Amino acid sequence: MDWSASTWWWVACGVLVAAEMTTGTFYLLMLALGVAAAALAAHGGLGFSGQLLVAAAVGGGAVAAWHFKRGARPAAAPAGSNRDVNLDIGEQVRVEAWDAEGQAQVSYRGAQWAARWHDDTPPAPGLCTIRAVDGNRLLLGR
Repeated sequence: MDWSASTWWWVACGVLVAAEMTTGTFYLLMLALGVAAAALAAHGGLGFSGQLLVAAAVGGGAVAAWHFKRGARPAAAPAGSNRDVNLDIGEQVRVEAWDAEGQAQVSYRGAQWAARWHDDTPPAPGLCTIRAVDGNRLLLGR
């Protein structure tokens, strides 16, 4: 069985896609795109050097484009203060009293929670908003 150059490129593309599925890195898909372009170039009759150039240009360009696209996005908030990760962020709790270190015990969702003041203003009893969650402690503010 004699495989053509395009067959080898398609096999390499499949290997890259399989590797991406096991590792979860999107960059391998960009390289697979370059290898697929090289396979199409081989089908078109381009020589091996041209196929390599096509693979490098398309794959490298796709990796660079994805890298710059990801870099332009703003960084996500840390998980402890990200409403997309923790739905308690933004909810309100009632604080009866604060101690001298800015800590309190609050009842939230039917359980007692340790709470700490996490704002620039001085803590005061009353309705407070959950700003973040640090382990099993609520960080509160106004």
